[in-house]
Amino acid sequence: MTGESFELGQGTGPLRGIKVVEIAGIGPGPHACTILADLGADVIRVERPGGQMLSGGSHDLLTRGRPSVALNLKDPAAAGVVLDLVADADVLVEGMRPGVAERLGIGPDACLERNPRLVYGRMTGWGQHGPWSQAAGHDMNYIAITGTLHGLGQVKEKPQFPANLVGDFGGGSTYLVIGVLAALLEAKVSGEGQVVDAAIVDGTAHLNTMLAAFLAAGTFKEERVSNLLDGGAPYYSIYETADGEHMSVGSLEPQFYALFVELLGIKDQAPGQFEFDRFDEMRDLIAARFKEKTRDEWCAIFDGTDACVAPILKFSEAVDHPHIKAREILVEKDGIVQPQPAPRFSRTEAKLGMPPAPRTGAHTRAALTAWGIDDVDGLIDRGIAVQADD
Repeated sequence: MTGESFELGQGTGPLRGIKVVEIAGIGPGPHACTILADLGADVIRVERPGGQMLSGGSHDLLTRGRPSVALNLKDPAAAGVVLDLVADADVLVEGMRPGVAERLGIGPDACLERNPRLVYGRMTGWGQHGPWSQAAGHDMNYIAITGTLHGLGQVKEKPQFPANLVGDFGGGSTYLVIGVLAALLEAKVSGEGQVVDAAIVDGTAHLNTMLAAFLAAGTFKEERVSNLLDGGAPYYSIYETADGEHMSVGSLEPQFYALFVELLGIKDQAPGQFEFDRFDEMRDLIAARFKEKTRDEWCAIFDGTDACVAPILKFSEAVDHPHIKAREILVEKDGIVQPQPAPRFSRTEAKLGMPPAPRTGAHTRAALTAWGIDDVDGLIDRGIAVQADD
């Protein structure tokens, strides 16, 4: 793309026309910017030459939808380029440790001085202040101290963590996007930008609001597999089938439970839904019955019913599920099976944009030029910017 032009405003979603400068990081920051790009924003990804650990390349879906620009941010002149980008932007997103952006000359004060309407989004694990704000950490560490990790999993002996979905993407990038969008709305009223301090610990704790309510009401036990939604109830759990696959059961409401035991073929033997002292008996009965048929056989029985039973699929299998196919939730584009933008909009439909950059800095010349940066070739010649080879 070094010799091609690059046009802004190609997004199709409701954020079309919003301009975002992304100071590249890993995990939740890129995911947040993927959401913004999916929804139509013009995002320019500013990366260090050589790229980021655990990211980059044509299969990195967390960098889809925007160009890759390589700047040597250790060169003070590169900070000037970022500030030039910020001058005409609506949002900047960075995910460095507190104080690093300031030392590079692209912190909130410098950016807001250049553009008072800017929304400056900061993505960290621990937040911008607090005794652990300068410490390293990862997803499971952040969710551990919020009381969230303790209750995850159906193994009484120790918690189970679902990769980095709860912290990085649930409590992290999702809340950063919420904060950025809220601040953009406020800026349209006040004419002033502000800093969004999005911390994974904050967002994860907020995700746990319902648990906090249950605990306050005295209806929640802080013990795994002891509550309604953590596998404590036999009719909200996972069961193995005859072929070693699994089915998910979520028959919480009485009418759904009644249909579940009927379709499972244990209506006459099953204990009443609220016979708590017979839960072990109920669980054993359900488990034994599921082991009598394969997953596909059970799918044929429960498909489309109100019993709230669904197969547990691998990602590679999910793409072929009839509901996933009908809604085109997962599609193949650029040779990669990937999720479509979400949510959906009736008028400003969001569509997948450009594929991930094949190399860090693949779009440096074209994207900086499109964003109105002067003398891009001079920046490349002086090593301030790096254009990847064709």
